[in-house]
Amino acid sequence: MVMESSEEDDEYVAHEWITPQSSVSAAYQSHTEKGIRKLCSELLELKDAVENLCGNMQSKYLAFLRLHEEVVEVEHELINLQKNVSAQGILVQDLIRGVSRELETWEKLDPDCTKPDPVCLELTELLAKTTTDPKPSFLETLDGFIVEHRVEEALHLLETEEKENVQAAELLKRKEMLEDQLVTIAQQSSLSIFELKKALSGLIKLDKPVLAHQLLLKAYGSKLQKRVESFIPSCSVYQETYPATLSQLVFSTISNAAKDSVSLFGDASSYTNRVVQWAEYEIETFVRLVKENSPLLETASALRSASVCIQASLSHCAILEKQQKVLKFSKVVLVLLTPYMEEILDLNFRRARRRVVEMGREGDPEVMLTSSAKVFMSVIKDNLDQLTPMAISHFGGIVLNKILQLFDRYVDMLIKALPNTEDDSLVDSKEHLSFRAETDAQQLALIGAAFSVSDELLPVAVSQFFNLQSEKEGPGGGVNLEYKDWKRHLGHSLDRLRDHFCRQYVLNFVYSREGEARLDARMYLQGKGDDLFWDPEALPSYPFQALFGRLQQLASVAGDVLLGKEKVQKIILSRLTETVVMWLSDEQEFWEVFENDTVQLQPSGLQQLILDMRFIVEIAVCGRYSTRTIHQLVSAIIMHAIRAFSAKGIDPQSALPEDEWFVDTAKAAISKLVQGTSGSDMSDGHDEHIILHDDDDDDDEEEESDSEESTDSIPSLDESSCDSFASAVAGEIESPVYFTDPDESDQQP
Repeated sequence: MVMESSEEDDEYVAHEWITPQSSVSAAYQSHTEKGIRKLCSELLELKDAVENLCGNMQSKYLAFLRLHEEVVEVEHELINLQKNVSAQGILVQDLIRGVSRELETWEKLDPDCTKPDPVCLELTELLAKTTTDPKPSFLETLDGFIVEHRVEEALHLLETEEKENVQAAELLKRKEMLEDQLVTIAQQSSLSIFELKKALSGLIKLDKPVLAHQLLLKAYGSKLQKRVESFIPSCSVYQETYPATLSQLVFSTISNAAKDSVSLFGDASSYTNRVVQWAEYEIETFVRLVKENSPLLETASALRSASVCIQASLSHCAILEKQQKVLKFSKVVLVLLTPYMEEILDLNFRRARRRVVEMGREGDPEVMLTSSAKVFMSVIKDNLDQLTPMAISHFGGIVLNKILQLFDRYVDMLIKALPNTEDDSLVDSKEHLSFRAETDAQQLALIGAAFSVSDELLPVAVSQFFNLQSEKEGPGGGVNLEYKDWKRHLGHSLDRLRDHFCRQYVLNFVYSREGEARLDARMYLQGKGDDLFWDPEALPSYPFQALFGRLQQLASVAGDVLLGKEKVQKIILSRLTETVVMWLSDEQEFWEVFENDTVQLQPSGLQQLILDMRFIVEIAVCGRYSTRTIHQLVSAIIMHAIRAFSAKGIDPQSALPEDEWFVDTAKAAISKLVQGTSGSDMSDGHDEHIILHDDDDDDDEEEESDSEESTDSIPSLDESSCDSFASAVAGEIESPVYFTDPDESDQQP
């Protein structure tokens, strides 16, 4: 137990194992006091050391000041000494002249003196030398200016003297001294541009223009380097806009250097070429700095940064070219930045591709069915929003190709989401999709999403690309053709999705049925032998009645899922119909049945086959999704059937009624099937193949109401809306549609 104070120790019995509070406090106080004393001692020692250091620094500083004053005094003494030397030289000259005059006087007074005095000769020679020197006072004055660093006055004095005595050898040494002084001045880092130009003008007066021009470019390069070095640390803060600042620093320096070069040296090609070479070196350094300080290349920030760099650099290049036509650096900038920009675009669109694939892997039906187009466009806009007008102008073609590739990947993902996909090469095995579109509504929703992207959203998103190209090329350019090519590629990608849907839909329809509902050539061998022409209740075969029901059902679903997209509804229905007749035309097993020697054919079989084909044509015509392809394929199938039956001895001229009978019978069959009157004539086993409405109620009024609602997807049958097969064969048919505008298709040959 620990006591609170020493006075309380007496109140308790002392025990050996109990340490009194007073002992504990004394021990801790002792250690603490020692530590404090030691710390104070060390602080005092540190204080003495600091005072000594400060004293040494102060004494050294005072010694430096005294030394500086002594240097100044010595310089003044040298100047005074120089002046004294000059003055003494003048006195000596005056003395020599005076002595010479006295000697001449003596010679005149003593005409008998024939031998000249040696002293007189020496003085005469000395006087001759001094008189031939070019103005000794000028040299002395020039030396004084040089010693005093009065460069401008020395240059002016030197220039004045050279006009009178150009060949004076005594001036060379002074010129070299002036040149050294001017070079030293020009190389000072803190020198202003005004002082720099004064120094360079002095070098030009000394006939050193090349050296002066080198110093000009060196000075601008040094100033630029310092400004760039001070800015570089902030590049990480302004990741998207730092290239614009660097570009401003570099190109403004180039502009100022070019202007000063012209003002000091004129526009001679030799100096201009040096400016261009120096500027190209600085631009290369600028691009290197942009790359070194770039964000991660696969990020949107890097794409924005590169676009800003291109925008700023090319804008500055245009300004420089207006300033001097020889300063053309746009190509240099593009050559240096193109590989960098292409790499960034490639990495960013790879990132976009991963996002598209991840969207398919998520397996969320809600996202795939309702938001896949929005998600895809957000991926596209994430890249497009980073591009500047200049970047679009020069790299728009690359971006458009990247968009096409990304849309191809998007279509591949949608194809993979459709059932019964046989082409596993469309998407890598690693890109497995957990979502499958099983119902007609889901599959149509995927097609509608792809159609919205290719036909509506993407063209709007990239419209600025073609607008900029149009402004760049001017009227009459190849922009429209380029846009059509790009749009055509989108259409081809969309065709793959549509064709895959139609192919698997038709194959499922053909091979999933049994009995009389199965589409098989043998059903044309089971006729009663009587001509259909005499049958008032003649109808198409069961498979084609079922096909009509499936098309009706699909049209109804499409009207709900693809609301507002009538164009894509017609495209899907027409292509689906084309796929059916295309399968019949190409299916070899179907035609081998008629070519079998053991098979006996009846005229009614040929009549039924032709009625089925014309029934398909009338379905498309009345549904207003007829195409030239449907008519051509049907005509080919009919001609093939006529040849096959003729080979077995059946005369088509006598066996076949007029074309109007087939047209009228096909139209009547459509009317009966729409109204549901043929249902009572069929066995219960075939009711599932003729789906005209979804209501199972037996009430007649409800059935009639449902039938009327189901016909809303197909226009009313009248003579004006349904063209005959005969007129179709004659060429009065609609044009084929390949995911193009129906108005455009009508203009095709």
